[in-house]
Amino acid sequence: MTKQTSFTQGKILQPLILFAFPVLLALFLQAMYGAIDLLIVGKFASSVDVSAVSTGSQIMVTLTNLVSSFAMGLTILLGQQIGRGEKEAGGKSVGTGILFFIIIAVIMSIAMLFLAPQVSSLMNAPQEAFDKTVAYLRICGGGMVVIVAYNLIGCIFRGLGDSKTPLITVAIACVFNIIGDLILCAIFHMGTEGAAIATVFAQVISVLISLLLIRKTELPFTLHRKYIKNH
Repeated sequence: MTKQTSFTQGKILQPLILFAFPVLLALFLQAMYGAIDLLIVGKFASSVDVSAVSTGSQIMVTLTNLVSSFAMGLTILLGQQIGRGEKEAGGKSVGTGILFFIIIAVIMSIAMLFLAPQVSSLMNAPQEAFDKTVAYLRICGGGMVVIVAYNLIGCIFRGLGDSKTPLITVAIACVFNIIGDLILCAIFHMGTEGAAIATVFAQVISVLISLLLIRKTELPFTLHRKYIKNH
């Protein structure tokens, strides 16, 4: 496991910088999903596809940042409880977070699946690219579950003092996103839909790796199924 950062002993500035930089870089890489899609679609697809990806990716970045902001709150609370040695309280916070993020994932997924035309219209998507924008939002919106899952696992790692592991997983996802974009857009000429599918697939890879790593981590809090409720 990646070495954890301690904020309870010694000077605070250096550990804070070492902890914060991977967080900022991970958020930057998450925001780059849409930019990568736009770059590759612009190279191998039509201007209509470029317009659709440009509009759709802005909406997805906004939703991702919203989820990341919620995750930061759990990171802070969990870090405080771990620092005080409150194992049961930490487990209950994670349990509440799991329930909270499940609700967020369901609401966002349903909203993007059914309200994609209205959102596209609100964003003034060009008429020629309107249907493709809707398709991009529905595919990526259907993947909100994995976006939320990644941010939940990432905030737990950061609450443990480990901000490097979430960075590594999102960097791996970026690589898979590029590979997926090239295969679906350059070879199969799927355009907007291909870029959206590649993005969701890359995020699934990120979640699977995160789950594998956290299962191998000795957690400093107690988590039971009965804790997965509102505390």
